[in-house]
Amino acid sequence: MINLAIIGYGNVGRGVRKAIKNNPDMALKAIFSRRPDVVKKEISNIPVIKIEKGAPKSSVPIDVAILCSGSKEDVPVQGPLFARWYSTVDSFDTHADIPKYFHKMDEIAKEKGNVSIISAGWDPGIFSLERVLGDAFLPCSKGYTFWGPGVSQGHSDAARTVEGVIDARSYTHPIETTMKQIRDGKKPEFTSRQKHKRVVYVVAEEGADKEKIRKAITGMPNYFADYDTEVNFISSEQMTDEHNAYPHGGFVMTSGVTGERNKQIIEYRCQLASNPEFTGSVLVACARAAFRLKTAGHKGAYTMLDIPPALYSPHPGEKLRSKYT
Repeated sequence: MINLAIIGYGNVGRGVRKAIKNNPDMALKAIFSRRPDVVKKEISNIPVIKIEKGAPKSSVPIDVAILCSGSKEDVPVQGPLFARWYSTVDSFDTHADIPKYFHKMDEIAKEKGNVSIISAGWDPGIFSLERVLGDAFLPCSKGYTFWGPGVSQGHSDAARTVEGVIDARSYTHPIETTMKQIRDGKKPEFTSRQKHKRVVYVVAEEGADKEKIRKAITGMPNYFADYDTEVNFISSEQMTDEHNAYPHGGFVMTSGVTGERNKQIIEYRCQLASNPEFTGSVLVACARAAFRLKTAGHKGAYTMLDIPPALYSPHPGEKLRSKYT
């Protein structure tokens, strides 16, 4: 039995809790939250521990802590703190900062003898795998990633950090005409703006400067600045009624040539009715891998690219070879 803790009990944390119930080799032992009193109203049979400045050590045994707080501001702080106590899994998703974050987590996890799997989920994560496989199977190819249509949790979290914003939901929309060019066998270069647009719905504080909020969101580096971004201000009631689901998905495409002129296109699609629940399921599978790696004597940071696929699965190798090969 693998004993797990959830760090941060929002949408992803709830997704992780549901995923644990579908994995008989997992047990949820504790939840760490900044708002333990609120969480205790929903959950009464599991210890809920307050997150303060440090990372408190639980009195119950924990093999892997799954970080489910915001990727932009929380995970970069909480990851290094909790890696001192436990093996960890997180979904840190600021692509440009992943190498720096990896090295920081690697240093701490090695020092403490733990395993930290970072940037797990579907992108980065599963889509990272698809990009590497496409490049390996079709050398000299071009790879393309499209997200949506759907809600981006990381971008929604980022928009919520803007002063004057009560709540925000960021939708990503792939540009279909761009995708069609790739499916037709073309291999052009595209800017981020040519591939996607962002549509953000914001509930603002009463009296807040909406134009200032709009500029802060559309100019945010690594999130919105490189895209055509539309910001719409709505009421709390509209947010609850019209934007309470978290669908998402996307495509990874690899376009290449084998031989002299045979065009080959690999396309992988991910279509999700609930982004948080799917992300939670991936994080739980990665927790299994982290536990197995540490049990085998490994330590340090890993991404999903570094891990043999069999370590994610609950099935023994014999079954994997007979059923899935």
